[in-house]
Amino acid sequence: MKDGFIKVAAATPDVRVADCEYNATEIIRMIHEMEEQGAKVMVFPELCITAYTCGDLFWQENLLEEAKVQLVRIAEETKEVDALIFVGLPLEYNGKLYNVAAGLNHGEILGFVPKTYLPNYNEFYEARYFTSGEHVDGTVHIDREAYKERYDSDFDDVEFDIEMASFDEFEELEEIDDEDFDDEDFDDEDFDDEDFEDEDFDDEDFEDEDFDDLDFDDEDFEDELYEEDIWISPNTIFTCEDMPKLQIAAEICEDLWVPNPPSVAHAFHGANLIVNLSASDEVVGKDSYRKSLVSAQSARLLCGYIYATAGEGESTQDVVYGGHNLIAENGSILAESRRFANGVTYADLDIHRLDNERRRMTTCQFAPDLAPEGKDISYNEAPFTLENTETVLTRKFDSRPFVPGIKEERERRCDEILNIQAMGLKKRLAHIHCQNAVIGLSGGLDSTLALLVTVRAFDMLGMDRSKITAVTMPCFGTTDRTYNNACQLSKCLGATLKEVNIREAVNLHFRDIGHDPEVHDVTYENGQARERTQILMDIANQSGGIVIGTGDLSELALGWATYNGDHMSMYAVNSSVPKTLVRHLVRYYADTCEDQKLAEILLDILDTPVSPELLPPKDGVISQKTEDLVGPYELHDFFLYYMLRWTFPPKKIFRLAQNAFAGEYDDETILKWLKTFYRRFFMQQFKRSCLPDGPKVGSVAVSPRGDLRMPSDACATLWKKELDQIRI
Repeated sequence: MKDGFIKVAAATPDVRVADCEYNATEIIRMIHEMEEQGAKVMVFPELCITAYTCGDLFWQENLLEEAKVQLVRIAEETKEVDALIFVGLPLEYNGKLYNVAAGLNHGEILGFVPKTYLPNYNEFYEARYFTSGEHVDGTVHIDREAYKERYDSDFDDVEFDIEMASFDEFEELEEIDDEDFDDEDFDDEDFDDEDFEDEDFDDEDFEDEDFDDLDFDDEDFEDELYEEDIWISPNTIFTCEDMPKLQIAAEICEDLWVPNPPSVAHAFHGANLIVNLSASDEVVGKDSYRKSLVSAQSARLLCGYIYATAGEGESTQDVVYGGHNLIAENGSILAESRRFANGVTYADLDIHRLDNERRRMTTCQFAPDLAPEGKDISYNEAPFTLENTETVLTRKFDSRPFVPGIKEERERRCDEILNIQAMGLKKRLAHIHCQNAVIGLSGGLDSTLALLVTVRAFDMLGMDRSKITAVTMPCFGTTDRTYNNACQLSKCLGATLKEVNIREAVNLHFRDIGHDPEVHDVTYENGQARERTQILMDIANQSGGIVIGTGDLSELALGWATYNGDHMSMYAVNSSVPKTLVRHLVRYYADTCEDQKLAEILLDILDTPVSPELLPPKDGVISQKTEDLVGPYELHDFFLYYMLRWTFPPKKIFRLAQNAFAGEYDDETILKWLKTFYRRFFMQQFKRSCLPDGPKVGSVAVSPRGDLRMPSDACATLWKKELDQIRI
């Protein structure tokens, strides 16, 4: 459970209708199967001990008693299993029958959670047998020894769990005549003295210490009774003593399908993992709706959700059950079973991630003291224990978290982002009655995207693209490739191209400040960047336009921008677009522009190494590659996503990066650039504290007016210390 990860499982066993012994055997087998895979929370379907489709057999007392016998058997035979296990059964309480989920841990029956909403429409008629458990809050007496004796004795005729109200049943016993006890049935030889030798009752067998008052302590006796009296209530939270942030609650099938599911109240009282024991039959299209329900509920409650449903083996008299198991986390489906095939579905839930998200979203007041009126009800706490072991992760983490892996989704996302960027710029242009825009066009990815966004904004406003001034400013590091691409791109898009060679102006500036142009240091590089910004601002003044910023989110996170140079603009359209996503946005435009020449230019820009081109080229080729200096952007975007979006600490981010980049980057490389990321992120906050306006397009942004309100002089010692503790 290191780093908050816990492996969970949803299981659909083979069942036989009303054959509790067989069903329990299958459940026990699957529990041990899940144990081998490291599952710590195991969820079975609704009424799995009896099978859901028993119909009027639920009125049969022997079926109800056998269900309890097998529940005790399951508990006894899984004593050594380190997991919290949920199984379903019918349970009688105060003269009524309830459809309940039983929570088991290390052989103990922790509690019963009754179903609240009973479907009684179409093919469902649960209200025929069961009573809603909405207002149930009491205890059920389980005589475990009697039930255990029953299954241990191979189900001999054993009477057990006799309630006071059932004593009148003795009136039905036949009177026994004296003749039934013939003297010959009790010969003296049956009571031979040798059977009762004095040595059998030696005084030493009954020492006083054997009857010490401590052996009959009233408190111990009360505890023993209490252990057999088990809570039954829908308002129960199962709390892990070894991982206090893990809080589990249960609901049953239909409970999820109603407007106000019990899981809402559970969440308000701290539950961050909901388990659902279900028996949902299959009809055309229902699987999609079921999946959306589970996903949406886990999203709105910021929780994990385990949905285990009945499958093959249930009666097919009128309906069919498909075993459609689902495991979700905060709106994402982590695992989904193949329908119509019984088995186990596993997933690794991140409890710390859920906890962090709840803490961040202040409107989600998921704590007992903050529960709104109507939800501030009393809850029972059922503590359980788990060994605090490291979860072996089978969950895969996307190495490009900002980029959807599925092409269709990626294309939809790209179009959406381009529209968000363009709409932001459109509003700014319209608000200030601006007819002109100025962009520094280098032939690189960022300035290309900024120009594409500006063109779309102008098209939305019905403005002439020629009023977009694309300025190319070659200097010491400019290569023919980037220069030509900038010129051709501007022409293809219908913008006005303006060239200003800044070499002479920069050299003059170096002479003015006494800097040797042969010294290629930070002054040499930043002098060019600030000269370019000055030119753009002045051209914007000439035309009555605004300067469109080109810097992206990844550069801002690392501080890879010249303060008051390319760092500054009048509207920064790329400020929340990470570098890994910039590439896909440009490619999407190339794929959909329906202009072969424009597509060719864009593809060549995509193929060009990322570079500020501030140092002289070697043999006409770019000599300064950004990723050689600050590290691979795919790593930094990964670090940024998990640091800002999910607030993970360095050790956990390193662990996830090992998982995501296995076979791509070794541990030494990942750790090297992770240290660089944290160092630069803290050092460069002063640049982010004065960013120009720009639209937020995703879940991570660094605007000082929006998502990142961080002091520029914050100390990074705590994070550096944890980084130094990482051992490879």
